[in-house]
Amino acid sequence: MNNDRILYEDKGIIVCHKPAGIATQTARIGQADMASEITNYLKAARPDSKKPIYVRVIHRLDQPVEGILVFAKNKTAAAVLSRQAAGERMEKEYLAVVCGKEIPQSGELTDYLLKDGRTNTSRVVPSEIKGAKKAVLEYEILEKRPLEEGDPCQLALVKIRLHTGRHHQIRVQMANAGTPLLGDHKYADEAAVAAAKRLGIKEIALCASRLAFDHPQTGKRMQFQITPEGAAFQKHFKNRAQNA
Repeated sequence: MNNDRILYEDKGIIVCHKPAGIATQTARIGQADMASEITNYLKAARPDSKKPIYVRVIHRLDQPVEGILVFAKNKTAAAVLSRQAAGERMEKEYLAVVCGKEIPQSGELTDYLLKDGRTNTSRVVPSEIKGAKKAVLEYEILEKRPLEEGDPCQLALVKIRLHTGRHHQIRVQMANAGTPLLGDHKYADEAAVAAAKRLGIKEIALCASRLAFDHPQTGKRMQFQITPEGAAFQKHFKNRAQNA
């Protein structure tokens, strides 16, 4: 792993920028993942140490999604950060590029999601369905632009704050609201898929761009922010994404 992917490190935590296309953690033999990359990075940093390397996953990002992740380097840090991740002390903000005909300037989406483990998908269902979990997010449009001249669809750069952490939550909720993420072939409608193809966007336009939490040992509020690297951001909203 390149050192420029490390945003912060001390004795208790390590914060990194996960690129799109690499898993947070996987059991698949031969497939790279961030947990393994960090473990190898820490081993290389102290080759003569006999002390075992401890790396604990606190939260995850889908493989196609880039963004900020924090890992714990000891059990105490892992316990404190896990409690924050389960509540709202760990703040997660995302930037996304969505595609739709009518995109309200801001709003809050509350849905109930049901995960299908066989297909690795989630869908919006009535609240009374067994296994359904409440999903809540807030969003704000930062910039809009027409998709193409004469096309009723628009592209929009959106800032999203999660209040819950459900499987594929942002992708499912935004698609259900009629504003699917550009480059998301799993949940986007035909119009959005066609738009991504015309624009040459092959990767999902979603980035976990900001992460804030209390340091597990000092209690100091920590905040990290990155600019998305994805093509949809760089081609269509580069200046605004840098200043989001």
